[in-house]
Amino acid sequence: MAWNYNDPREYLRLVRTGEFPPLIISVALTGGIHGKEVNPNLPETPDEQAQQAYEAYKAGASIAHIHARDPKKGYASPSVDPEDYRRVNKKIRELCPDIIINNTTGGGLGLTTEERIKSLEADPEIASLNMGPLAWRAFLKKREPPISGRPDDVLMDSVWPPTFSWKETELFAQRMLEKNIKPELEVYHQGQFQLVYNLLEKNLIRHPLLIQFVMGPPSAVLPTPQNLMSMLYHVPLNSIVSVIGIWPHQLPISTIAIAMGLHVRIGLEDNIFYQKGELAKSNAQLVERVVRIAKEIDRPIATPAQAREMLGLPKEPKKY
Repeated sequence: MAWNYNDPREYLRLVRTGEFPPLIISVALTGGIHGKEVNPNLPETPDEQAQQAYEAYKAGASIAHIHARDPKKGYASPSVDPEDYRRVNKKIRELCPDIIINNTTGGGLGLTTEERIKSLEADPEIASLNMGPLAWRAFLKKREPPISGRPDDVLMDSVWPPTFSWKETELFAQRMLEKNIKPELEVYHQGQFQLVYNLLEKNLIRHPLLIQFVMGPPSAVLPTPQNLMSMLYHVPLNSIVSVIGIWPHQLPISTIAIAMGLHVRIGLEDNIFYQKGELAKSNAQLVERVVRIAKEIDRPIATPAQAREMLGLPKEPKKY
């Protein structure tokens, strides 16, 4: 169910009648930058990702956002091999029969356009589509035994994605359209809505749009309530909006989004802590918390079937 987020009377009506759409929870299992070197509970292997996806699914997640990691590099780096994505997708589907499979096309820092688009060959139901460049700086800690793949600390300082033009976002959107994959439009600041509208004008994306606000990474919009309201101002009608808060901002931004009738993405890709100074034990622990928050304000949790209907996805989950 999409509604006009900028209509205060519609918001008041939904609160009064208890008709907010069920909360779609997306769980970002692992990511393509940090790994077990910062939290040993972060899943890296296909089996670990599948098990944590299952636990998060049982807790209330209806979408699993997936980064495959390269086994040839000790799972320290993102994979660019579609077979690695197929392996993770298949294992998750075996444990979670109807969860929505969402593969990244962001991958990780330093990947080319050709490398990042290869995840689409694994045939996910949704795929992330970054709507423009970011100046990104990340300190990657060395990985000591029993993990491997990065013997020294690394400071990465680059523009990500590595190239930017109208053509790149159009290329990804066109490929997803051809393969019947729904794009998750990842918007990092207000200016990137120009690229969203470009895809709309060229009929490369279909309603209902799935728009993911990514708040808090380097050079992205600051994760404040004011900026969340400002981002909503630019959202096209008939869109489903989800919100990501990075690191310590995950909990407050998610809580605000839930109260506003939006949807959320949480998980160890975006935040390795449960609370200050305490590492999260699992992705499920983070899902369980937002489920409790939603229930306290009478917001129902979307089942995968409900999420599929709201997003305009086929009722029948893809098989792998």
